[in-house]
Amino acid sequence: MTTPRTPAVPATTAVPVTPADEAEARAIQDELRERVVLDEAGPAAGTGLVTGVDVAYDDERDVVAAAAVVLDAATLAVVDRATAVGRVAFPYVPGLLAFREIPTVLAALAALTSAPGLVVCDGYGRAHPRRFGLASHLGVLTGLPVIGVAKNPFTFSYEQPGPRRGDFTPLLADDGEEVGRALRTRDGVKPVFVSVGHRTDLDTACAHTLRLTTGFRLPETTRQADSVCRRALREALATADPAADGH
Repeated sequence: MTTPRTPAVPATTAVPVTPADEAEARAIQDELRERVVLDEAGPAAGTGLVTGVDVAYDDERDVVAAAAVVLDAATLAVVDRATAVGRVAFPYVPGLLAFREIPTVLAALAALTSAPGLVVCDGYGRAHPRRFGLASHLGVLTGLPVIGVAKNPFTFSYEQPGPRRGDFTPLLADDGEEVGRALRTRDGVKPVFVSVGHRTDLDTACAHTLRLTTGFRLPETTRQADSVCRRALREALATADPAADGH
């Protein structure tokens, strides 16, 4: 029997998960950004375990559901899954989205009975205006290797990659810094946008993304986590007491 595992949070991370306001949120980003590890390659693609995390919201009731789904990196078979449901604890502010998601994502990861291995976020790491998106934030808090695979390029520019699977071009900030890559995961299908979160490099992040996209544009980790968190949200809302929410 596998012993339940809670992701290790570095002892030096003495900061609140949910800030009081936007100023505190930006200060937390500034502090934690200094702890991002960028000089590790990360686990090789196709080895060990890989975990997708995603969230679903009900904005009317301020409810958020998170899912963590663990796959065998070689076969893409589901090894473990867990969910968590909570209240949205921070308002929507561009660039600070991680603070809306982090508490519930951490709870879902903590509920897993398998070690997560590398974590794949449906979002950004370095490809973020403050170079500290959800993938970086989650990596620093857990100590896990994390990458971001997003559906759009956020505020960054790129040239269209070639038409074949595996073609890529740099995702560039205004100052020319490469913050990620536009990566073609299916022939003739629009690219995804890969960036480093924590304890991986960009080549490794792209290699994982290609191994996880054998049949679809988006990684299988993201597809699985999206389905599970949406179901968890529906079930949570179906069993909620309407009177408690003022409905």
